[in-house]
Amino acid sequence: MTSGLWELVLKGVWTTVQLLVFSALLATAVSFVVGMARTHRLWIVRFVAGVYTEVFRGTSALVMIFWVFFVLPIAFGWQLVPMWAGTLALGLTYGAYGSEVVRGALNAVDPAQREGGIALSFTPAQRMRLIVLPQAVPEMIPSFCNLLIELLKGTALVSVMGMGDLTFSANLVRLALQQSAEIYTYVLVFYFVIAFVLTRLMRGLEKRLKAGIGKDAGTERAARELKRARTTGVGGGVA
Repeated sequence: MTSGLWELVLKGVWTTVQLLVFSALLATAVSFVVGMARTHRLWIVRFVAGVYTEVFRGTSALVMIFWVFFVLPIAFGWQLVPMWAGTLALGLTYGAYGSEVVRGALNAVDPAQREGGIALSFTPAQRMRLIVLPQAVPEMIPSFCNLLIELLKGTALVSVMGMGDLTFSANLVRLALQQSAEIYTYVLVFYFVIAFVLTRLMRGLEKRLKAGIGKDAGTERAARELKRARTTGVGGGVA
């Protein structure tokens, strides 16, 4: 490829990275707000959060992008530029999936921990901030990592709006060169490299968060072995 075509592809990579960051930030915020609402003591809050989750989890991300970019201006007169339309559609869609991750992690915290907070006269907000979230967040990281990789692949959908992301730019280069195999091989490599970097960063974050609450891979493995030994009477030798 010529330098001009490479520049086009690299601009597409940069656009994809920007879209990924913006939509991931929105999805994270939505995940925590809705996920915590799903565990709220008021049924109406749980109901509204549940409706949001089911609607956005049960609709296609591609159709949502079409709706935000093409229907929203007609229905409400709000015309969003492709970057923000893609961010809104992807962030709300993947935030619905993330909210279930948050809800599950919050419910997995030992009830005795919450009861300890009540015994210390903590308010519900203090219990959530000081006791529940520090223990739940590290358990969310592996699932959030998977969602982040899915979000990265989902960014390719914005090409239907004519947005110059990696997929759209690659298609322009393919049309110019008539070489599908070469250009799409490059695209696969670019997506893989970005996904690999994200995975390593998320694993590092998980390790750091678990170390902050006194957990690490070694101690967790030892605890699992000890529990297995107590249950089955086999193994469990811990030096």
